[in-house]
Amino acid sequence: MPDCFPLFQIGIVTFFLSSVLDNLTSTIVMVSLIRKLVPPSEYRKLLGGVVVIAANAGGAWTPIGDVTTTMLWIHGQITTLKIMQGLFIPSVVSLAVPLALMSLTSEANGSSQKSSSFLSSEKMAPRGKLVLAVGVGALVFVPAFKALTGLPPYMGMLLGLGILWILTDAIHYGEPERQTLKVPQALSRIDTQGILFFLGILLSVGSLQHISFIHLFFSIATSLESAGILRQLANYLDANIPNADLIASAIGVVSAVVDNVPLVAAAMGMYDLTSYPQDSDFWQLVAFCAGTGGSMLIIGSAAGVAFMGMEKVDFFWYIRKVSGFAFAGYAAGIACYLATQNLDLSLPTSLAAIPFISGS
Repeated sequence: MPDCFPLFQIGIVTFFLSSVLDNLTSTIVMVSLIRKLVPPSEYRKLLGGVVVIAANAGGAWTPIGDVTTTMLWIHGQITTLKIMQGLFIPSVVSLAVPLALMSLTSEANGSSQKSSSFLSSEKMAPRGKLVLAVGVGALVFVPAFKALTGLPPYMGMLLGLGILWILTDAIHYGEPERQTLKVPQALSRIDTQGILFFLGILLSVGSLQHISFIHLFFSIATSLESAGILRQLANYLDANIPNADLIASAIGVVSAVVDNVPLVAAAMGMYDLTSYPQDSDFWQLVAFCAGTGGSMLIIGSAAGVAFMGMEKVDFFWYIRKVSGFAFAGYAAGIACYLATQNLDLSLPTSLAAIPFISGS
């Protein structure tokens, strides 16, 4: 078995886990797993870097995998089937390229020999498997819920939470020592500050349609102004960067420094559906670039910040060891997307037969 096999194993698992959960949750889960199985070392940090790249790549091709794709999905810029068809292959490429390059490094080939225990993870209790399956199933069910009922996605999430709540209460009934495994205790550990941050961003962007001038959040190196100012900025970009692909690619590069939520919100304010229709190449490329561009710096995504906090990774260590690989994957993913659009390559359209995928 190749020494670098754990590198690919972690990347692939994180990629698909992030597509049905979200990149932040997937990063926390996978980094926690790595911390339990791999002793502290440069190799463990490298695996964490793979988790960040894979989580952001995996979250870019589904409407529930990343905050920005969810925003675009809810507001009608993208639909479930088209975003999965258009971005799956580029997302795979944006992960495969960094993994292939990392596998050639001495850190990946030398240190992995010390981590043979990585491949033999502990068995999960049967009840744990049930809770995990129901939780992931509830998240995957959200697009189906929206397509079947027409209700907002958050109601599907609340329905799934209610089912999970009933399940955990039932399986841990009469076991005081397992009270921490129930939903109420899990809810008490929610990152409330992060939720309020995203809520504030979305509320502020919504106010742009009604306020003549507003200046927001230069502390995170961006400003969102009134709808008229955003329109002028869009006209300026169109005049100086006539290629929409370059604009979307630039959004991804900037998202490595600035949080991608206000960036995508600003793009939604600058360009409406009359400028770029639903499921146009521009919106799909914005979703991809904003999702994967944050991997280039550790501060560029929620996944990177979580990894930095959990592993106490230095900002410059990430630049030296991971940023170059992440940029190579980002550039390769964009090139792949443009090539697939020109060659009309995507996931099979037969996926439309699946009920929740065919809905918007």
